[in-house]
Parts: sequence; structure tokens; C-alpha cells
Amino acid sequence: MILFLPKKLSTMALAASDPAADTTNICSHCERAIPSSNIDLHYAHCSRNLEKCKICGDMVPRKHAEEHYESTHAPVTCSLCSEMMDPENLALHKGEKCPKRIVTCDYCEFPLPAVDLFEHQEVCGNRTELCHLCNRYIRLRERVAHEVTCNGTPAEIPRSIREAERERAARRPPPPPPRDLSTRRLLFTIAIAGIAIFLGSLLFQRKPDISQAN
Repeated sequence: MILFLPKKLSTMALAASDPAADTTNICSHCERAIPSSNIDLHYAHCSRNLEKCKICGDMVPRKHAEEHYESTHAPVTCSLCSEMMDPENLALHKGEKCPKRIVTCDYCEFPLPAVDLFEHQEVCGNRTELCHLCNRYIRLRERVAHEVTCNGTPAEIPRSIREAERERAARRPPPPPPRDLSTRRLLFTIAIAGIAIFLGSLLFQRKPDISQAN
């Protein structure tokens, strides 16, 4: 009596009976573990069609090796400062290191290139704002520390400043007295009368000239 086993079962039986079916060899080209029964065929195909990238070690098709380098490893240029670098460093450069990346001032939140930030903040941080709790003018660079320590007590004006203000007020000239309204009206009336007399004299001089011409 002859028994026929299914193809899958027969293959498993042959694999179990062949001790070489479970062994693998390392391909000298791609350094992958390949079943020993296929190593020769694999190596012939692998060495002919694949190439190991010298930068990342990936196996890429030989015909696409240049494209792989250009798209993955070729140096790129920062669009802000034109510095060239490896593509994997571009994101970090633009986010934290590029001198022309846009940052904001800590005091006025004005956007400007990072290369100009220090000089801007040296000036901006020395501006002052009035603290409405203690009525003192505080530099912007000291505002955070002041808000922690401010007790809300209004500042007393020093005695020397009060005396200086009194001296300046004493040296100011008094304001001119207001002119009497009647005086202004009198001057206006005199001016109008003078203009009328002047115009009348001109008209009187022209009449004799006209009569002589006739």
C-alpha cells in the first residue's frame, strides 16, 4: 500500500531529515544571515545588484546609489544663513544655532534675528516701567526679581529730591498777568480807525487827479 503525503508535510519532513536546512551562512557582501542552501544563489544576486552605502551602511540598488546619496546624505544649505551641513543637522541648526533664525526679545517680545538679540536687549532691558504696587520705576531686566520682592509699599520721595523741586519752583518766573478785556478792545478800535483814515486819505488824493484830467 502506497501513502501520498501532502506537499507541505513532505517538505517539512525533508527539512527535518536534512540537518543542513537549519544552518545559515553570513553573506560576505551584505553581511546578512542566509540559509546555507541558498547562499550561493543569494551572493551572486546580491553582489551583482546591491551596493552598501559607505555612510549609513544600508544596502541599496546599484542603479539608485547616487540618488540615495543625494536624497539622504548630500550636504544641504541653510536657507537663512547659507551655511552648508549634513542633512541630519539641519533641523537642530535652524531651531537653535542659526544666527539668522528669528527670536523674540525677552522684554518687548519684538521679533528679530538671533545675531542682533544681545545688542537689542542691552538697550531694551534698561527701559523702565512704573510698578503700580510700590509706585517705583523698575528696569525691565529687573522686573521679574522685583515682582518677587515687592511688598506693595509706595516709595517715599527722598528729601533731597523734594528740596530740589522746591528750589526749581522758586526760581521760575511768575506768569504774566492777564490783559484787561477793555484794553484789548481799545487797541482794536484804534487800529480800525487808523486803517479807515489811511484809506480815506488815499481816496481824497485820487479825486483831484480825476477832476484835472477832465
